[in-house]
Amino acid sequence: MNDIKIIFFDIDGTLIDIERKVISEKMIETLQRLKERNIILCIATGRSPVMVPKFDGVDFDAFITFNGSYSFNQKEVIYKIPIPTEDVHKIIENAAAIHRPVALATTTRTAANGRDKDLVDYYAIAKNKVIVAEDFDQVAEEEVYQIMAGSRKEEYSDMLKNVEYARITAWWDRAVDIIPADSGKGTAVAKILEYYHLDKSQAMAFGDGNNDLEMLQAVGHGIAMGNGSSELKEIAEDVCGHVAEDGIYHYCVEKGLI
Repeated sequence: MNDIKIIFFDIDGTLIDIERKVISEKMIETLQRLKERNIILCIATGRSPVMVPKFDGVDFDAFITFNGSYSFNQKEVIYKIPIPTEDVHKIIENAAAIHRPVALATTTRTAANGRDKDLVDYYAIAKNKVIVAEDFDQVAEEEVYQIMAGSRKEEYSDMLKNVEYARITAWWDRAVDIIPADSGKGTAVAKILEYYHLDKSQAMAFGDGNNDLEMLQAVGHGIAMGNGSSELKEIAEDVCGHVAEDGIYHYCVEKGLI
């Protein structure tokens, strides 16, 4: 795999063990050694830009956030696509009809119109808290790149009733990320590869959830975590070890990447 020039990493369940909520020393070492080989490192997450963690001793080259709706590097925005405002309003209305609060995400903040246990627990995975905003209605008029809500699969159709240009992506069975219909990690990966003038054969990605399906299919080498979903493992080129057992580190050593 000497032709690998760029690697995309999901965060929760991939770089960070959801149970421990911290990155391991071995994972830090892995990222540092990949950088030493001049491999471009890219975060690909459902988190907002302001919720992307910083890891001591590691500088990522590019960031895919909001599951692909907003991508950037240290110099510029590479690709962005917000949810149409009329769809934002419809999703808020639909969620209220099934007694679900929502959190709207812009590039600088998240603002919620309430809390329920699923939404609170979803935020807690990333060690964050749901912020109920007095100016929620104003935020709904801004560029919203993602909407988070507690939701079970049977509620998906209610959430998106009469919504034209947004869709659901999910990696947890109690919550959803609602993103623009033309967005997704796969779309953003293609934009990043185009930006760096790289072919998909030169790209690798690691992920664990169903919101990583498109990302793994958009690169030449899509690797599912040992703790990943069965659906992701089915389409992956390969499966590495569990995140709690430094699966990416051992995979990179085995394949001669570090």
